[in-house]
Amino acid sequence: MANLKEIRNRIASVSSTMQITSAMKMVSAAKLKKAQDAITAMRPYSEKLTELLQNLSATLEGDNGGAFAEQREVNNVLVVVITSNRGLCGAFNANVIKQVKNLQSVYAGKKVDVLAIGKKGNDALKKSCNIIDNQSTVFDSLTFENVAVIAQTLMDKFAEGQYDRIELVYNHFKNAATQIVKTEQFLPLAPAETTEVDSNATTDYIFEPSKEEIVLSLIPLSLKTQLYKAIRDSFASEHGARMTAMHKATDNATELRNQLKLTYNKARQASITGEILEIVGGAEALNN
Repeated sequence: MANLKEIRNRIASVSSTMQITSAMKMVSAAKLKKAQDAITAMRPYSEKLTELLQNLSATLEGDNGGAFAEQREVNNVLVVVITSNRGLCGAFNANVIKQVKNLQSVYAGKKVDVLAIGKKGNDALKKSCNIIDNQSTVFDSLTFENVAVIAQTLMDKFAEGQYDRIELVYNHFKNAATQIVKTEQFLPLAPAETTEVDSNATTDYIFEPSKEEIVLSLIPLSLKTQLYKAIRDSFASEHGARMTAMHKATDNATELRNQLKLTYNKARQASITGEILEIVGGAEALNN
C-alpha cells in the first residue's frame, strides 16, 4: 500500500484537476447559450432562403444556376473540414476526422484536397491529406463577413474548374449532449427536387427585375449562408461537447478523489493500529 504522503499528493492533484474541469464546464455552458441562440435564430432564415431558391429554380428552364450548378465528372474533390481550435471536447474532433478518412475511401482514385477550418483538423490530417489552406483564425471573429470571404474563395475555385465537387464535413448541433457528424454537398448545387404537388401549386411571387436574375443573385448569398450556418453549427456543437466532456471529467475526478480518501483513511488507520500494537507489544515485553 502506498504511504500516506503519496496518497495525500494524489488527492491534492485530483482535487486541483477537478477544479479546472469544473471551471471549464461552467465557461463552456455560458458560451454554449450564446452559440446555441445564434444557430437557432439563423436556421429558419437559412432554410427559408434555400426553399425560396429551390422554388424559383424549379420554375426556370434549362441551366438556371449558372457556373455553380454545372454537373461535371468528379475527378478533383475539395473537402472542407470544420473542427475546433482547442481540445478537451471528447470525440468532437475525432468523429469529423474519421468521416474525412471515410470520404477518402469513397473518392478512392480521385484527387482529394482538404481545406481545414480549425487547428485540430489541420494538425490531425496534415500528414495523411493534402491540406491547401487552414482558416482556423475565423473563430477569432466569427462573423458572416469573415465566413463570406472563405465561401467566395470556394465558389471561385469551383467556377474556375479547380474542383468538380466541394463537400462540407462538420458537427451538427442537436443538443448539448448530442452532436451529429454531417457531410453536406456545397458545390455543385443540388438539382431542385420537384413533385406533382410542387408543380401544380401556385406561389404568388412578384419578380423585379427578372426571375433569372433573382436566382443568380440569390445563389452566392445562399452558398455563403450555408457555410456560415455549418461553421455556426460546429461552433455550438464544440461548446456542447466540451461542456459534456468536462462534466464527465469532473464526476470521474470526484469519484477518484473519494476512493483516494477512503484509501488514505484505511492506510492511516492501519498505521495507527500498527503503532498501537508496537506499544502494547513493548509494554508486555517490559512486564515479562
